[in-house]
Amino acid sequence: MIRLILVALFLICFLILSIPIMIFEWIFKKFNSYAADLSSLRIVQWAFRVVLFLAGTKVTVIGEDRVPKDQAVLYIPNHQSYFDIIITYSRCPGLTGYISKDFLEKVPLLSVWMKRLYCLFLDRSNIKAGLKTILTGIEYIKNGISICIFPEGTRNPHPEEGLLPFKEGSMKIAEKTGCPIIPIAITNSQSIWEQHMPYMRKSHVIVEYGEPIYIKDLDKEQRKFLGAYTRDKITEMLAQHQQENIPTI
Repeated sequence: MIRLILVALFLICFLILSIPIMIFEWIFKKFNSYAADLSSLRIVQWAFRVVLFLAGTKVTVIGEDRVPKDQAVLYIPNHQSYFDIIITYSRCPGLTGYISKDFLEKVPLLSVWMKRLYCLFLDRSNIKAGLKTILTGIEYIKNGISICIFPEGTRNPHPEEGLLPFKEGSMKIAEKTGCPIIPIAITNSQSIWEQHMPYMRKSHVIVEYGEPIYIKDLDKEQRKFLGAYTRDKITEMLAQHQQENIPTI
């Protein structure tokens, strides 16, 4: 329970104390937009690394050098924990917006930071609004801002039973822009909190970045079921993690 309290207190303090920083960044952006965006990214990444430290989370990263550094990409991770966002975002090399559920847009201060960092809020009950979100994501990619989306659509409560089906619509951003898809396999993140709420436990998480998937290099069948193809790649990486017998610290 102590870890949960420390994480909660840190996040609350960060959101409150960062108000002057947000104001400064807003002014700074008027003079140098990219530098202000990058500064905001690094500030939030620092905060997320602190959260992982307080939660007692050790992260082993594989294949990070496979992520192209000279262009925007579409990150496609599996999803089993709230910490998936914290873990992956803390490692993004460049500007990256996450597509998240629309209820987060109503959270004070947090939503301000998210919008500041090009995050998009998806209303799954509104097809027109959902399409607008995807179109905005496409424009972000064209402007050099990477996008991350969890194609399972929600946290998988039973990751040991395999991945949930991937929503093919989540791949539209890559289909329309031709950007590389980076499959990400995350193992054991649910052991940080979800497996034993409300307690947080020291955990060892493996994050593996797969080889970039270029749609132009795929055959017709693979393009037609791009979500399923990417899901298979992540499943292969997760299976390899299991063979490595990850310990729970």
